[in-house]
Amino acid sequence: MLVDSHCHLDRLKLDKYDGNLDAALEHARQRGVEKMLCVGISLDNREAVVNLAERYDDVVASVGVHPLDVASGLATEEQLVAWGANPSVVALGETGLDYYYSTDDKALQHESFGVHLRAAGEAGLPVIVHTRDARQDTLDLIREHGNLEHAGVLHCFTESWEMASAALDMNYYISLSGIVTFRNAEELRDVARKMPLDRLLVETDSPYLAPVPYRGKPNEPAFVREVAEFVAEVKGLDYETLVQATGENFQRLFPKA
Repeated sequence: MLVDSHCHLDRLKLDKYDGNLDAALEHARQRGVEKMLCVGISLDNREAVVNLAERYDDVVASVGVHPLDVASGLATEEQLVAWGANPSVVALGETGLDYYYSTDDKALQHESFGVHLRAAGEAGLPVIVHTRDARQDTLDLIREHGNLEHAGVLHCFTESWEMASAALDMNYYISLSGIVTFRNAEELRDVARKMPLDRLLVETDSPYLAPVPYRGKPNEPAFVREVAEFVAEVKGLDYETLVQATGENFQRLFPKA
């Protein structure tokens, strides 16, 4: 089962489809995509992503506050647990840490990440983690507040094999996006080669980070096929084997899906 394990359907650029989301999703289905996880990033778009998951049988949702959105409002543990009870919500996040642009709100990011990790443990849901230029703090907070049974995924992974290995030790999965196809991403391709097949996911993170040969254009769930084909080649596997494994991994990590 080919799955786009991380996309932002409420933010897709739909000019080529005359603004029609149904057409974009149908294109993905025609290319073999059987499931899409539409990820929440803020209090403001929570209802939008949940509504999309309730509207389409092959779409599920997550709810959370992205580390770059913490200034616009934090969720409480009680809110996250309550929202996570919705049958269409399969995970909490995306949450995590991002120091790339600024560290001025580092304390607020830490607070929000801890809230999501604790709420996920209470709700029995996995966590979708965004991490950028914050390797050690991300791992430390997962160890301090996370639930190893339900764990989660480091999405759109761009960090080192050492970080990936540490996350695997804490029962986390690693998800690769179109970045793995970029010419300057050799370190990430090395991570892909070393990753155990039973802990790997693929994603688009659309509308961002379109894979080669679409780099620079708006991304969409249909392009997860290019990500899967490329990762299969890097790992020396046939495409069908990679798709079957990542699909099974998705179902194992997100059983509500």
